[in-house]
Amino acid sequence: MRAGNKLRQTALGLLGWMTMTAAGAAEPPAQPLYPGEIPGAIVAPDEESVRDPNHQWPFLQNISRPTITAYRPAKQDPKRAAVVIFPGGGYRGVSILKEGYDVARAFNEMGVTAFVVKYRTPSDKHMKDKRVGPLQDAQQAVATVRRDAAKWQIDPGRIGVMGFSAGGHLAATTGTMFKTPVLAQWTSADVRPDFLMLIYPVITFTDATVHWGSRQMLLGDAPASADMQRFSAELAVSDETPPTFLVHAADDATVPVANSIRFFEALQARKIPAQLMVYPAGGHGYGLNNATTGDRWIERCRQWLQSQGWISRPEE
Repeated sequence: MRAGNKLRQTALGLLGWMTMTAAGAAEPPAQPLYPGEIPGAIVAPDEESVRDPNHQWPFLQNISRPTITAYRPAKQDPKRAAVVIFPGGGYRGVSILKEGYDVARAFNEMGVTAFVVKYRTPSDKHMKDKRVGPLQDAQQAVATVRRDAAKWQIDPGRIGVMGFSAGGHLAATTGTMFKTPVLAQWTSADVRPDFLMLIYPVITFTDATVHWGSRQMLLGDAPASADMQRFSAELAVSDETPPTFLVHAADDATVPVANSIRFFEALQARKIPAQLMVYPAGGHGYGLNNATTGDRWIERCRQWLQSQGWISRPEE
């Protein structure tokens, strides 16, 4: 098969799963995250691809054109909360379906509007400073959702972020590095999320429990000590860090559970409301369903959101 035909078939396969759910319903259309020029971008070819297009869980890699996809519930919760979702992928890509679109639909079932962000993967090929490229996308997503709150019929004071694995690191840094935004057009109030939900997150870049691959992708092969400190989210917790819900498995061999524990302890030290769920088993990257325990942590998340007043209780 000629290379051009092979690429075309791959592209068609990508289009198919991006526009159709497993049940055959159309997915909402993805929109460019930025209305014009992408900040900090280097002009480069679009080399985005799907790693193993035939796999059950599509994984996008080499992302240089960030997008945001809005999922609106059929019946909105009266408190009109919203969540911005960052799928995981070790900063090499994003598990867009398992940790993105499927999760957005689960929030829709709660009456919560959800936004899935396909953020840029760090690369010297298409970024002037790959250390802050993903955070620029995360802050842009939170700020634009808040700015357009009336359009989406959501409460601008009830916008949370959720992240998985390296996407959890991105969510955690969004919740701790908002005081000095990495995009000049926004203020700290624009980009600060109101609550965090971190699912088997990468947190630390300094300790032995670091996920080496995520740190290498974001900071390079020989990161400066100052950068490792700066991007260790547990060290950046302040009195203004949002309330947080965390989920991890004790046997996670990819991202050790110590990452979530360290962030939880930092929150506790500041008396910030937090809930940490540690499964006895489950490994890493299980998405909505921990197959080992048979539990859907999203139900515990729903209860936490209700207990904190972000969404309505059944009796309300």
